[in-house]
Amino acid sequence: MCIAVLLAALAVRAKADELHVMISGGFTGAYQAILPAYEKQASVKLLTAYGPSMGETPQAIPNRLARGESADVVIMARSALDTLVKNGFVLPGSEVDIVRSKVALAVKAGAPVPDISSAEALKSALLRANSVAWSDSASGQYVSKELFHRLGIEAAMAAKGKMIPATPVGVIVARGEAEIGFQQLSELLAVEGITVVGPIPEAVQTITIFSAGVTKASKSPEAAKRLIDYLASPQAWPSIRRYGLEPVSAPVVAAAP
Repeated sequence: MCIAVLLAALAVRAKADELHVMISGGFTGAYQAILPAYEKQASVKLLTAYGPSMGETPQAIPNRLARGESADVVIMARSALDTLVKNGFVLPGSEVDIVRSKVALAVKAGAPVPDISSAEALKSALLRANSVAWSDSASGQYVSKELFHRLGIEAAMAAKGKMIPATPVGVIVARGEAEIGFQQLSELLAVEGITVVGPIPEAVQTITIFSAGVTKASKSPEAAKRLIDYLASPQAWPSIRRYGLEPVSAPVVAAAP
């Protein structure tokens, strides 16, 4: 009997030392840089599944949760996280905003670098391009539904643009399957074979907040909360900034007069 109790206790302990995380692309590079130090410090193994914050693909985080995949923590665009709270997948009040992310533009490595220094320059670059790609997640929703409208080029982009499900847009650009690609800056920085031209102009820029929450199905909610607190802490800021993101919890530095 004692052996059975001991084995049961060890099984519970082993499970408690693992956390299942689902994460979308915008925070993936920074998370992977942070992961080794956190696993060592917290003596926990992070088992990670990757997918978009939204969209119709099987890999999308809401679709993974809906079919019963395990997760203790989800990290994704705040708007999508709010929907998961509303739909009962994430504990209300567990949400923490982690980073701010900008949309950027990339071309294939070695290709001419377009001028995107102003909204008008960006518009001209897009009209000259033979093909344009964007994601099926937060950045792509903005690009296809708002940016092109603001630039007055919806019809032109409909004729030569395409939404890319699941695959990083930078990979599509690196393969030469699209001349210009839009995605979160942090996602493009992680792709080889492309030149990241930079964030799109401030006049037409949008900021996506990536946030984390504890799932209602988590068997280790306290451990999940500790991970989220760490991701929002100053210890994580260097890795976050390395991937073109800005920590939400960092003090805002006022511009010089």
